[in-house]
Amino acid sequence: MKNVIHWFRRDLRLTDNTALHAASISAQHVTPVYVLSGWKNFHSWTGPNRQHFLCGCLRSLDGNLRAIGSRLILRQGEALAELERLAVETSAEAIFFNRDPDPFGRAVEEKLKKMGERLGISIRPCKDIAIHERREVLTGAGESFRVFTPYSKAWEKLPKLPLAGSIKSLSSPSGVESLQIPDNSFWSLPPTAEGVSVAGEKAARTRMRAFLDQAITRYGETRDLPAGGGTSRLSQDLRFGLLSIRELHQECLKRAEASDANARGSVMKYVAELIWREFYMQILWNFPEVLSQEFNPKYRGMIWPGAIANLERWRSGETGFPIVDAAMRELRETGFMHNRTRMIAAMFLTKDLHLDWRHGESYFMQTLTDGEIASNNGGWQWSAGTGADAAPYFRIQNPWSQTKRFDPDGAYIKRWIPELRDVESSKFQDPPAPGLRLAKGYPTPIVDHSVARDITLDLFKAMKA
Repeated sequence: MKNVIHWFRRDLRLTDNTALHAASISAQHVTPVYVLSGWKNFHSWTGPNRQHFLCGCLRSLDGNLRAIGSRLILRQGEALAELERLAVETSAEAIFFNRDPDPFGRAVEEKLKKMGERLGISIRPCKDIAIHERREVLTGAGESFRVFTPYSKAWEKLPKLPLAGSIKSLSSPSGVESLQIPDNSFWSLPPTAEGVSVAGEKAARTRMRAFLDQAITRYGETRDLPAGGGTSRLSQDLRFGLLSIRELHQECLKRAEASDANARGSVMKYVAELIWREFYMQILWNFPEVLSQEFNPKYRGMIWPGAIANLERWRSGETGFPIVDAAMRELRETGFMHNRTRMIAAMFLTKDLHLDWRHGESYFMQTLTDGEIASNNGGWQWSAGTGADAAPYFRIQNPWSQTKRFDPDGAYIKRWIPELRDVESSKFQDPPAPGLRLAKGYPTPIVDHSVARDITLDLFKAMKA
């Protein structure tokens, strides 16, 4: 072909980009395009931190494309209308893109297919965001998995595709109009949280190499310590496609093969987290109703009787539970939250404050830089006890004992709660006596955990009955 379009979506990189590679070997000229949306129309699913990060990703991508002889074409509006205009302008014979696991993106893809039929343009969807997608990992009866462990075993047995390599040169037609690459004032965004990771493929690859070379072989020992820096911090890079999930997985397996038994176990624990990511994606692909309903049908219509006024205290990190408040303040100040404290904070909202998990899911999506719909929904439903798990409802984490186990010296708590920096760390591991404060200016606990736990058990038992 002479002219084709590559539509960038959640794949903002040149290395091992399936659709971009396919476009580059299929045509003389490729027009790379990203279509900006009016993000404020989707306030429940995004927020300033993620949009700031996107701006940086687009600037980086444009620079990388210019280095190989092309440039990023930027349009704004409804994706189908903008792609049709661009196809007419460039006389495109095909539109290449990587498939989206979210129902919103999939709906656009179906409309794009019909548009291609109307215009006589070939529509070329590719697999890229997941190693195994949609209905590739199935039970012996040909059904989608609802529980992680058997899914992961089946996932590991399937063959993995080879890498597509990096694009070294790309010829694009000249004279195509484009908006300027946006800066942080483009959407009149409020200030971003401090500490948001540097955007772009180069920065992402630097983070990946640092994790693979320095931390992955200790991941099993350090991943649950929120103050320890033992996680990969690659979640935003996978969310925006700055890294190839295939390359990351292959690099992990190389490290496992070169390691002793203990280090190999750590590497494979991290690989299991990559599989969890795809498990939640296939849940969303095959059960899209999870965005509005409980995944477990037994708990649909669950009544959450908590006081809605407590939602703001949870958001602002003023619950009187130090580990919860530290987590919420980390999120507010950096756009990131450690995975262990995500579980603690989520379970506290649902099982101590008895508030609907959808409140927390929405807030996380508006605040997290790495907010990914499938993983966020899956994590919230797992924590709430309504999600993909064999025996969920009686799993109720105690914030005080979680602190003793995962932040015993109080380093994480003291980092994010300055009011508590002079308090003996052992006092974070048990609730204070009724009416007593851990420090001046810091609130007393908003609830009694043991009482809240009993209420939660009764709520679930009633629904189960």
